[in-house]
Amino acid sequence: MTSVELKKIIARGESLSVEFKSDKDKLPDRALVEAVAAMANTDGGLLLQGVEDKTGEITGLHRQHIGCGTPAAMIANRTIPPLPVKVEEIVVEGKHVFVIEVPEVPSMTATSDGLYLRRRLKPNGEPETVPMNPFELQSRMARFRLIDPSAQAMPEVPLSAIDALQRERMRSSIRRNHNSDKALLELDDATFDRSLGLVQDYGGRECLSLAGLLCLTDADTIRKFAPTYEVAFQVLKGLNVVVNDYMRKPLVEAFDGIVERFSARIEEEEVMRGGYRMAAPNYDLTAFREALANALVHRDYSVLGAVIVQMDDYGLSIYNPGCFVDGVGIGNILSVAPKSRNSLLADIAKRIGLAERTGRGVDRIFEGVLRYGRHKPGYERSDAFGVTVMMPKEKADFAFLDMVNEYEKKTGKEMKVDALLTVAELKERGKLSFNDIVALTQRKPETIRGEIGEWIADGLIGRVDEHADEYVLDKAIRAKIGGGRVRHDLGTIKARLIKFLIENGSIRRSQVCELCLLTEKQANGILQKMLEKNEIMREGKGPATVYKLAESALPCK
Repeated sequence: MTSVELKKIIARGESLSVEFKSDKDKLPDRALVEAVAAMANTDGGLLLQGVEDKTGEITGLHRQHIGCGTPAAMIANRTIPPLPVKVEEIVVEGKHVFVIEVPEVPSMTATSDGLYLRRRLKPNGEPETVPMNPFELQSRMARFRLIDPSAQAMPEVPLSAIDALQRERMRSSIRRNHNSDKALLELDDATFDRSLGLVQDYGGRECLSLAGLLCLTDADTIRKFAPTYEVAFQVLKGLNVVVNDYMRKPLVEAFDGIVERFSARIEEEEVMRGGYRMAAPNYDLTAFREALANALVHRDYSVLGAVIVQMDDYGLSIYNPGCFVDGVGIGNILSVAPKSRNSLLADIAKRIGLAERTGRGVDRIFEGVLRYGRHKPGYERSDAFGVTVMMPKEKADFAFLDMVNEYEKKTGKEMKVDALLTVAELKERGKLSFNDIVALTQRKPETIRGEIGEWIADGLIGRVDEHADEYVLDKAIRAKIGGGRVRHDLGTIKARLIKFLIENGSIRRSQVCELCLLTEKQANGILQKMLEKNEIMREGKGPATVYKLAESALPCK
């Protein structure tokens, strides 16, 4: 790292991933070790020793730390397991600074004194180091899939708490869903429970697992022994709450109840195409079921909070407590191998037919939205505390749906998410490079190369010319779905941005593009109009630029 780069980091101030430590009075080794361990137990980052905590002033290392080697070995010796930090000594304006690079490790790091620490933000936005509570230890271990909370034994719950009606609900789900494990229907009750991991051996006796508690007992038992579990269904019209149902019903009963409430609000739009009726629901039921199952299965059961299904003027959102598990994020959600913090519960959901057994659940969510010519689902509202999937409220593009149906009829195969994403984006942008398609679909280049060949053969797309690795829609497809996709008007886009700003405080231009599925040019135009009308204000310069609500646009308290 150069001194210029270091100054830029310091100028941005402290955060969860950047910490300053003064060394004027010789920073104690214990204080340094605790700060580094806390950072490793959060998201990793940089610790700068020799920089004042509050002001960011570079005061340098204490004279006894200069020229005495880096603290890397000392940190490794005083952390359990040994933490492999990288330390670089940099001279800035004649003053020495240790730049300590702290990795985020897939395990828990303790100090040699037995302390487990983490970093968090105080209400004023400043970071601090605090002890980790037991539930936070479990949550982090589940995030890295070092434990499976849903397989945890619950010996304190008597087997007499099992409700036979809930087992029958599970059997009914198996009968209804074509993708379930029908062999389970041949088993007696005791074997059924053991086969699914609902009941397990614990010290020579049988007891329920957490998954068994959630699936086989009643609401009162769940409330007593799994108080973090809750599911909510909400319907909002403007500022009015139409429905606000919170429940702690057993998992399958809750799933069926939410699906029933949601299904009652599915509306179909119809048109006539070539003498036959074509209908498009406002929301796809298959996509909804997969998204709901994902939320119930992958949530963090060590933290309080409800899985919340919310329908409002902007669309449908499903929130579940707990961040993405390690290795999964917005940038690879379509391509990463299936991972769950609750592996047993995930397996149960697949075997009884609540979720896709092939691991294509997220693909199904995207396909159920994209095939109607709507914008893809968005995960941009997800953060360190929860995952949210948003399906925007939009009219169906019947020309696009007609094209999908004709393609599937002609080829005899399903139009999958990669093709849907690519065709939709080509309709918006006109032309895509090979690298654009790789980034859009999140697949490996060799996979996309093969798929592009199939799409060309099927008459979906074509090359710009034989020498360029750029692609456009086939002329026949362009003629069929041309004329521009149905989009939100400016007022709806602005309303969505304002809602995001109220909830999150600020937004970057890249987030505007992702939230409203706009090009950079379109996002710039809308932001400029909102600036001119004093609806928002701009802070920062260059890549650090963010936009915030102007005081005149803030909602009344």
